[in-house]
Amino acid sequence: MTVAPKVESVTLHERIRAVIEEQILTGAWRPGHRIPYEHELTAQFGCARMTVSKAIASLVDAGLIVRRRRAGSFVAQPRIQSVVLDVPDIQADITSRGAAYGLTLLSRRRRKPARGRPDEIQLSGAGDLLAVRCLHLADGRPFALEDRLISLVAVPSAEAADFSATPPGTWLLDHVPWTEAEHRIAAVNADPETAALLAIPSATACLSLERKTWRGDQHVTHVRQIFPGESYDLIARFTPRGGE
Repeated sequence: MTVAPKVESVTLHERIRAVIEEQILTGAWRPGHRIPYEHELTAQFGCARMTVSKAIASLVDAGLIVRRRRAGSFVAQPRIQSVVLDVPDIQADITSRGAAYGLTLLSRRRRKPARGRPDEIQLSGAGDLLAVRCLHLADGRPFALEDRLISLVAVPSAEAADFSATPPGTWLLDHVPWTEAEHRIAAVNADPETAALLAIPSATACLSLERKTWRGDQHVTHVRQIFPGESYDLIARFTPRGGE
């Protein structure tokens, strides 16, 4: 009786990709870090150079690595889908303005994604979400109202984090490397509840910033921040495309 050879469920190039990807997503290799040359990886894994090249190409396609001619391959800088904003740290922003930062944690609870909300279902990764609402203060005055959902599948350590002392955005920037972000900016009028929390008249013009971040293909967090119109501005400095 002939026994068929066992077929590996994970190919070698997928295993090589997983090893490199782990170094990037855990933050061991930061943006700009040069990954080993292909011939070094070939020797490390005892495989053909074509196998290593295939693994690297898949990481390039995923946006985790950039290839530079004659220099090698490097961990990519995070990508954001906005020409206006990077992922901001409100605490650092307030401090940079010369104001004293303060934080009020309004609510915090673990919950399931809401039914009929595909965005929350995708974020949850078939697990639970941590819902956090907080108020950012500048010199004791309301600066921004934040409602944030964090995937506990992507960031299980968030459940033990003390968000009454450290704002969730600052904590995430310090603990969870992100690879892609999406911003949605809109002008809104404050509803009565929001206005009361921000200590402004109802229907006051505000800036709404919604942001989603990913780590590779994994959703990390969704957040909505409401700023009174007079307290926040958006600044971008850039040059014409193509050097025109």
